[in-house]
Amino acid sequence: MRAVQATALTGPDGLRLVEAPEPDGRDRVLVDVLYAGVSFPDLLRTRGRYQVRQQLPFVPGAEAAGIVRSAPQASGFQPGERVAVIAEGTWQEVVAVDPALVFPVPGPVPLSTAAGIPLNYFTAHCALVRRARAEPGETVLVHGAAGGVGSAVLGLCRALGLRAIAVVSNGAKGEFAHAAGASDVVHGEDWADEVRALTAGRGVDVVVDPVGGDRFTDCLRVLAPEGRVVVLGFAAGRIPAVQVNRLLLRNATVMGAGWGEIVPREPAYPGAQWTELSALLADGRLVVPKPEVLPLPEAPEALHRLETRTAMGKTVLDATR
Repeated sequence: MRAVQATALTGPDGLRLVEAPEPDGRDRVLVDVLYAGVSFPDLLRTRGRYQVRQQLPFVPGAEAAGIVRSAPQASGFQPGERVAVIAEGTWQEVVAVDPALVFPVPGPVPLSTAAGIPLNYFTAHCALVRRARAEPGETVLVHGAAGGVGSAVLGLCRALGLRAIAVVSNGAKGEFAHAAGASDVVHGEDWADEVRALTAGRGVDVVVDPVGGDRFTDCLRVLAPEGRVVVLGFAAGRIPAVQVNRLLLRNATVMGAGWGEIVPREPAYPGAQWTELSALLADGRLVVPKPEVLPLPEAPEALHRLETRTAMGKTVLDATR
């Protein structure tokens, strides 16, 4: 089968398309991959900057969608089913997956779209529902709102009855954020002042921040009383420090949403999330934007767009091309 391997920790330049043996499907659901998701952790892994380093060479990718080829009888899956998966090394034509991390795709959802749902929407759901415990009518500020995770948060806000204010860097990304679910869009260095104006000085109930860096202090400043900041990552490259006296001023809470740290303790958690998300998809409350689709050999270009921040929304690789 074809697979994309990282052969050096040099980001996009270290990727190579190779022929590799198919995985052993014993006690696993064997899935023919049609589309594989591309995410920011893939870029970090190929640069050797992720918290868990992999031995070279390795196949990047952690999510995909395709057709079940074979499955253990107890798994509940049958050959021919359309599924999305979470697995290590999905940038290849066949993957073997733990049955707990295989999810049936609702009929109306294209597999190209389904391939980009698991990581981003599970993270968004974890941040808003489990960690922030956001309630309908609350206001959520979303940084990196035109990215994969950010746009997932926007869509889920709309589905859950939350007002979403998107922080973006330019007009094109603002238009994308509006379409993804933002009620309002702010950009530029004055974003904090714009947020205060949009909330009549009250501030926001929840900040979802996958960016970190210098803007973090302003995240605390724009919180409403008893507001919450949910930390998803540090795409800006710098891990900010918290001056804890600021937490007292607003009775604020800063929390992490490490979805990947929950799953080993609660293996059934992703399945429960998928059930909730599928219901939102089925009744039309959750609308997932169509991803940008690139052929599998163009994986380096997909990472390059992430690294240069020119990608909007989700990018997936077409494993059939």
